[in-house]
Amino acid sequence: MTRDLSHPLGPSTQVYPGDPDVTLSPHATHETDGYRVTRLALGTHSGTHVDAPSHTEPDGRTIESFPVETFAFDARLVDCTDCGPRDPIERSALPETDADLLVLRTGWADRWGTDAYRDHPYLAREAAAWCADRGHHVAVDTLSVDPTPTGSESGGDDRPPTGEEPAGVPAHHELLGAERLILENLTNLAGLPQRFRLRAYPLPVSDGDGAPVRAVAETDG
Repeated sequence: MTRDLSHPLGPSTQVYPGDPDVTLSPHATHETDGYRVTRLALGTHSGTHVDAPSHTEPDGRTIESFPVETFAFDARLVDCTDCGPRDPIERSALPETDADLLVLRTGWADRWGTDAYRDHPYLAREAAAWCADRGHHVAVDTLSVDPTPTGSESGGDDRPPTGEEPAGVPAHHELLGAERLILENLTNLAGLPQRFRLRAYPLPVSDGDGAPVRAVAETDG
């Protein structure tokens, strides 16, 4: 069986503070041109997407440099739904596994499109380093594996953060610096088995620091 784990792309797509919005506009229409073409503008980290190492690492690999089979993962679902707003996901929450991808389900996908979506749990630096050391890629149902900024200086509003908000993107550096990929903004994770196959093929963006994906879970029943 298959299950779509992707958010749709469109004008209502929630983006990371400061990133470009997703826009759709008519380029050709049936009435004027006899066919339809839509102009799509978006950032490389729009919607459900994968981060390449060059996203945060100056000498990191770009998305099209990875063989396409890299994006067919043996996944292990990790229940992190007991985490609250801006809580860290610690190393102790992560299982020993031979899977190549850890999928951290926080339940924050239910808040997609709201301000509360930015107050998601995040992966502690030590936990990210543990993943990188053991060869695990990481996927989350949140905007980022690191805390998302809340202040107006970062493109958000002026409400104070709830919980701790460390500076920088340490989890990104630990993972991408070790050439472990990061998948962000997954959805529809509830009810998946503990082990499943996840296919998340990115658009082959030239010199890409990331790209949107159509993430699909494959299960045995």
